[in-house]
Order: sequence, then structure tokens, then C-alpha cells
Amino acid sequence: MTVTPPENAVNPVDFDPTTDHLGVERTDSGLVVVTLNYPERRNAMSGPMTAAWGRLAAALKLDPSVRAVVVTGAGTAFCSGGDTGWIGGDPDATVDELRTKMMAFYKTWLSMREVPVPVIAAINGAAVGAGACIALAADIRIGSENAKFTVPFLKLGIHPGMATTYLLPEVVGVAAARDLLFTGRVVGAQRMLELGLITELFPADGFVDAARELGESVAGNAPIAARLTKAALLRGGMDSIEECIQWEAVAQPVTMATADLHEGLAAAAQKRSPRFAGR
Repeated sequence: MTVTPPENAVNPVDFDPTTDHLGVERTDSGLVVVTLNYPERRNAMSGPMTAAWGRLAAALKLDPSVRAVVVTGAGTAFCSGGDTGWIGGDPDATVDELRTKMMAFYKTWLSMREVPVPVIAAINGAAVGAGACIALAADIRIGSENAKFTVPFLKLGIHPGMATTYLLPEVVGVAAARDLLFTGRVVGAQRMLELGLITELFPADGFVDAARELGESVAGNAPIAARLTKAALLRGGMDSIEECIQWEAVAQPVTMATADLHEGLAAAAQKRSPRFAGR
């Protein structure tokens, strides 16, 4: 059920799917569903979409009632990447001017990685170039049978951007990342599953409903524990086992002192779903 958010929370009415190229919904569970909505351009990352994404990420960071985010695409594509007309539209620009332009673009889109709750990329179709990076930056990736993935930067004569050379090896390992980047090959849904680009594959029919169901499940976890776990796993996890132990020796007692722990234990004993309050 879609609900009106509390005051100062992420509000779907602040995002117009037509003019912002971004649709936002939220449910009473704390799940926010984001739809990249520029189907006539296969959900290319337009100027309005980029600006709206930045506003949304900033709002999500500050909203304690949000518990999970699902990102998917309208129509047949997930995201076809950056607007190639925009990328090549200023042939006389200097390297410094282009660097400034691209840094702003990267930081806006990668700001979703800083959202303190789990983000799920529901890849309904093609994820291309920078659009693939949106999926790579998520915490969980699932795909429909129509999902495709490609990072064809070199085929376009351009170096990879938007942290591709960090995110892709983090997800699939260095060897597979080299293959995908140097060949620019398109991989389908089954191969995406084999490579670990996605962790679960669903039929195209009912895919969005499956993504929402997964999102609701993740949103149902204890929010304090979930946020601390996301922080622990940022940048692929801790640098050493000692650093991990030091973090967990603080983070686990924090959650042990919450009412949510007792609710979780009671729910497990009573064989019912927990009702976590985030305290």
C-alpha cells in the first residue's frame, strides 16, 4: 500500500515521472521504489533525471523512516547509460572543463551508494555503461529473464567512468571485470547470474512484483542492525579481520541494547513476523 510519508520524509509528490524522468513510491513498511522513467530513450540518464536522483539521494540519507530502496526501469530497459549527445556535445571543451562536468555527474549518481539502508537494483532489461554502474553501486542486484549487461566504453572510444573500474571488480572479480571491459561484450541474464552480477533471476512476467516483495522483506529487518551492517559492508567490507572485530565488538552490543532485539527474539520464539520499531 502506498502511503503519505511523515513530515520531512521522502515525499513521492516531489518527483514527477514525466518532467524529472524519475518516479518515486513508498509504502508503509518504509520501502521506497524508484523507477527510472525515460522509456523513449531507454531510461538514459538525462539532465532532469540526474538532478532528481541527486535530490532523492539527499532526502533518503536524512529520512529515518526509510528501510530499503528498490531501483528499476520503466519499459524494456533498466538504464541505457549517459546521454551520448551530452557526452560528445562539446568537442572544444578542455580536459579540465570536462573533468569538472564528469565529476559532478559521477558524484550525483554514486550518492545513492551513501544511502544508509539497503538498495536493491531490479534489472528489468538492458543495463549499459554508466547505467550498469547504477546497478553495480547497489547492495543487491536481481534480474528478469530480459536483463542484459554491458560496459562498452572502449568500443565508444572512451575510458570507463562512474567508478566502473572499482565497482565492477568488486562485484565480479578482477578477471571477469577485465573480460567485460576489454571485450565490451553483452551478457544475458543467465550469464549475469553465473558471473554474480545478479544473485537471483526471475521471469519477466511479474518481475516488478517480485522486486517489491524482496524489497518488503529487506525493509522488514531491524533497521538499526540493517544500517550498521550496511556501514560495515561499505567499500566491500573491512580491510582486515582485526578491523572487523573492532567494529563488530561495538556494533553488535549497540543492537543488543535495542528493543528490536527483544522483539526479534520473541517473534522467533512465537513463530511470527517481527514488528521492528527501530529503537
